[in-house]
Amino acid sequence: MTVNVKPSADPIPAPLVSKKRGRPAQTAKNLSATQIITVAKALLRQQGKIPSIRALAQALEIDAMAIYHYFNNKQALLEALTCSLVDEIYLPDANDNWQFELTQLSQSYVAMLARYPGLLEILLGMTTHGPAEIFVERFHTATHALKCSEAELEPLLHLLVDYLHGYALAIQCSNHSAPTIDGMTAPLQLLFKALSTERK
Repeated sequence: MTVNVKPSADPIPAPLVSKKRGRPAQTAKNLSATQIITVAKALLRQQGKIPSIRALAQALEIDAMAIYHYFNNKQALLEALTCSLVDEIYLPDANDNWQFELTQLSQSYVAMLARYPGLLEILLGMTTHGPAEIFVERFHTATHALKCSEAELEPLLHLLVDYLHGYALAIQCSNHSAPTIDGMTAPLQLLFKALSTERK
């Protein structure tokens, strides 16, 4: 079945405190880092960009300083947000069916990028490596059956990531007939075939 992955808006979760007139509350009893990240994800999906601390505080209906109790600065929030998003992608098994596992990982990653417009640009512009390390770790799990060294797999990893990012960008830029997740299968199989041939 062909699945179109054009992003759609997510509702922002209900505020953590009741809405009151005047100055927002300085703190919220039920506030947590997880809840801050949840609302930040919803805003990212709706707006296509990382929300400002002020916008995030308004959505949560709290004082902005309450967020700094959980994240030292916006960079720390950005790292936590992107790591949380990448952590939601497919978790492969280290079994003999490496092509299936790698396909599932690739499709899941692109689908995640399609759900959150602007996330790809954010990931490419980050100076920290937390989100990338999550993907790399899962890539090595998926390709475990190949018994290759990291050095041997590195060219495949770079080629695969470049392809996935290009495909995600094509989905973002398409106004009418957007590429689908199923459309990735044939090109991925060509990549896998080349790797299988090289290992013989």
